[in-house]
Amino acid sequence: MTTYAVDPKTQEQIDQAFTYHTPKLDQPQKYEELRSIAKSLAEAIVSKCPPSRERSLALTKVEEAAMWANASIARNE
Repeated sequence: MTTYAVDPKTQEQIDQAFTYHTPKLDQPQKYEELRSIAKSLAEAIVSKCPPSRERSLALTKVEEAAMWANASIARNE
């Protein structure tokens, strides 16, 4: 089985992605604000779009966007 060396930058990215990041200072407020905005968008999608695969995908993407936005704060501040 072939194995590949992990360069230091890639190792740093792995460590950053798979480490718990304790919230700092105003981060919980930022998370809540982003979740609230995402929830409003999700509610608008549900109220304006008919039940469908596309609506489900749109809701999933909103959820993903909120998660990645929060991860950006947690991992990079």
